[in-house]
Amino acid sequence: MIVETVAIGTELLLGQIANTNAARIGERLAAAGFDHYNQQVVGDNLERMVAALQLATARSDAVILTGGIGPTQDDQTREALCELAGVDLVYDEGYAERLRARWEARGRVMPEQNLRQAYQPEGSATIANPKGTAQGLRMRVGDAWVFALPGVPAEMIPMLERDVIPFLEDRGDGEGRIVSRLLRTWGESESRIAETLGDLFDESTNPTVAFLASSGEIKVRLTAKAADDDEAEALIAPIEAQVRERLGSLVFGADDDTVEAVVFAALARRGWTLGTAESATGGMIAERITSIPGASKVFRGSVVAYATEVKETLLGVDPDVTAEAVVSEETALAMTRGAAEALGADVVVAVTGSAGPDVLEQAAGTMVVAVRTPETETVRTLRMPGDRERVRTYTTTAALHLVRLALS
Repeated sequence: MIVETVAIGTELLLGQIANTNAARIGERLAAAGFDHYNQQVVGDNLERMVAALQLATARSDAVILTGGIGPTQDDQTREALCELAGVDLVYDEGYAERLRARWEARGRVMPEQNLRQAYQPEGSATIANPKGTAQGLRMRVGDAWVFALPGVPAEMIPMLERDVIPFLEDRGDGEGRIVSRLLRTWGESESRIAETLGDLFDESTNPTVAFLASSGEIKVRLTAKAADDDEAEALIAPIEAQVRERLGSLVFGADDDTVEAVVFAALARRGWTLGTAESATGGMIAERITSIPGASKVFRGSVVAYATEVKETLLGVDPDVTAEAVVSEETALAMTRGAAEALGADVVVAVTGSAGPDVLEQAAGTMVVAVRTPETETVRTLRMPGDRERVRTYTTTAALHLVRLALS
């Protein structure tokens, strides 16, 4: 079964809201074994919405719509479905009464505008929304099933899981499961990884091989389709073994093994604690570590020493060192030593640098990362590409990996 997603909302096109629904739906469709070849995003324009739906229903067995079923004038999904199917809107008095009762229970008078949500295309069935007032819709258009769900993720996801996916599974053709394995690498470029695995990419059809660049890491995705999870895993296993053999220590984890999680586990195994001393990254390394539940078991704290005098007063960096150069390996190492004492941490990672766009002693993108453990001190000067945010993000990832390497 081929399923397409269509997201409605001008705010998505303008970048005011990220389309996280698409990722969630795509993930769930893959787990259920449905083919998902296309996604569309269309603004709140009736003519363009109808055109998008005509295309989707012509090439897919089912279409999942998100957004455009609220109470305001720009919510036009119901009207678009009517025009697509050649039917009229009908008024559901029962749902209108439930809407009024919902507002009354909150001690408020419902605006008449909300009654727009009591209309639905003739012949459609409703999908209950336990978390909001916008009920979903299900209808048959030609040879395709069309589902209209709210755009709010907290409302959409339960309806997807409880109603849409089971409905499609009951009418599916038993095509099985789609399983992906994500191998995470760091330390080499996407082009070099692709070159190393080029023959696997060219020759493999099930599983397929793909490359994804993200925040300084390169991910190798292996995706197999089979009757069940075990069979899909069996298809992936020999290709995964080849990838790991060729890439060696570049592979640091799989699937949900983020570098911060790997660092957390390594610290816990050693019984060591971590602190950070950050200048150019402004606490981004600490944020990544503290995003892990239970981070307090290993994380002592962070000193964001942005100004030079703060490096000197809080971290004890010798003024003679900073006078020579703030963006230097000597300064970064001194920051680790000062933070180790100030925070009582066994392991410290420190960053100083010129993130840009203005030059600070060295060219923009020049970042220095030092790591101190009870056993060793290491420091590296990195040249990061891109704008300020990319430099800071890539440096944060690199710093965590340098901690990982120091721990291993």
